[in-house]
Amino acid sequence: MLPTVIDVYEARRRIGTRLPKTPLLPSSWLSSVAGADVFLKIESLNLTNSFKIRGALNAALHLREGVDAGATVVAASAGNHGRALALAAEELGIPCVIFTPASAPEAKQSAIRRHGAVLHVCNDYDAAEKQAKEYAAAKGAVYISPYNDSDVIAGAGTVGLEIVEAMPAVEVVVVPLGGGGLASGIGLVIKAAAPDATIIGVEVEASTPFTLSLAAGRIREITPQPSLADGLVGNLEAGTMTFPLVEQVVDRVVTITEDELARAMTGLAREERLIVEGAGAAAAAAVMAGKASAPGQRVIVMVTGGNVDLAKWLATINDC
Repeated sequence: MLPTVIDVYEARRRIGTRLPKTPLLPSSWLSSVAGADVFLKIESLNLTNSFKIRGALNAALHLREGVDAGATVVAASAGNHGRALALAAEELGIPCVIFTPASAPEAKQSAIRRHGAVLHVCNDYDAAEKQAKEYAAAKGAVYISPYNDSDVIAGAGTVGLEIVEAMPAVEVVVVPLGGGGLASGIGLVIKAAAPDATIIGVEVEASTPFTLSLAAGRIREITPQPSLADGLVGNLEAGTMTFPLVEQVVDRVVTITEDELARAMTGLAREERLIVEGAGAAAAAAVMAGKASAPGQRVIVMVTGGNVDLAKWLATINDC
């Protein structure tokens, strides 16, 4: 079943005492660039340095409430969901197995191992997803998708609760689009509390499954290309619940280039003193490029993660 706002409140009941609220801070730099009132929701300062801990922890805690309380949890992940689920499993004392693409930054892979999960490295994200599902089915484990899971989406939606409680008059929320879990969860809350607000999803040109699928009215397969935003690259899971949810709550999807992404990573470092991975900078890139807001609007920019290999981050910053 598709998650609802009630599920988001249930998620906050589970995870609220374990995770502090993340900062929502004004950005004079982005405000000047956009001619708008821009605020950063800084999920890169969350536990495991990304928003993914919200959904992973909610899913693990909900699992503990049911008959599969001690089951092994399995996931495919570009890195952040895997790290978050590994930490949740470590804290709850349950086994965890993660499948990740070889392109996942070592910062993410090493963190997954550090939390005690078994890590399998695959050729690419699509292969990781396929192998993770096969492993879970063969071992009788519980597969927890990084986005096609109602508990994961509801956990991500707690970001939306924090936004509307801090800023009821929000006009635009700009969210990176990978599998669509974050946009789905945030959108459910924002559209319920502020129905006139606009939700803008951001894809990278290297991977545009939502752009193509929404235009076609059905999930379309793509051929993903390498990107600084490794966390946003890959095909959508067949039948994913995020597709109808994104259709429902996301008003517009825009795409950004690798150059725009690099400039946003650099700007967040120089102006905000934030180390942000490519996927985490996608929303800022869209605002910088004039694709996601209009002058005078009150805009929330999601900064979703900071798990990036330092050498890659330094090279990106130095090249701009």
